[in-house]
Amino acid sequence: MNVKTFLTAITFSLAASAAGALEVGDQAPDFLLEATDGKTYSASQFEGKETVVIAWYPKAFTGGCTIECKSLADNGHLLKNLEVAYFMASVDPIEKNIEFAEAYKADFPLLSDPSKKTAKAYDVLAVYGLPKRHTFYIGTDGKILFIDKNIRPASSAEDMAAKLKELGVPERIAS
Repeated sequence: MNVKTFLTAITFSLAASAAGALEVGDQAPDFLLEATDGKTYSASQFEGKETVVIAWYPKAFTGGCTIECKSLADNGHLLKNLEVAYFMASVDPIEKNIEFAEAYKADFPLLSDPSKKTAKAYDVLAVYGLPKRHTFYIGTDGKILFIDKNIRPASSAEDMAAKLKELGVPERIAS
């Protein structure tokens, strides 16, 4: 294959890939994923009830992922008073995510997608097969409200809470 043919193929490949990318306002892909709390979750179970946040991360027990998990575990109180169900998600097997959640005292569910089906649907898989660090904010109508592609792991909880408030997510009513 000559260089011109190769570059043309790459260009069309990238264009096709970009055409399938999710955008704000799109219906969020539904999923059915096992979590570290022993439950199975779907995006659709929260429709009409709560905003959903899915924070994709590349791999358990790696630098940025550990920092992000600790931020959410240490500062989860900033999120728990909002009408939101929040998760971290990876393609790690559930056993690895359970170990990761326990090691950093995560008091929120980590979702496992070892088949990579949901990661592909959310268009977060990088070339090397691990998810990119992207966070999706999904409204109660099931539509994507915001996609954060510039995650700061150390302030993940604070940034998430600020974005949820900016998006108008209400506080929980004390019962």
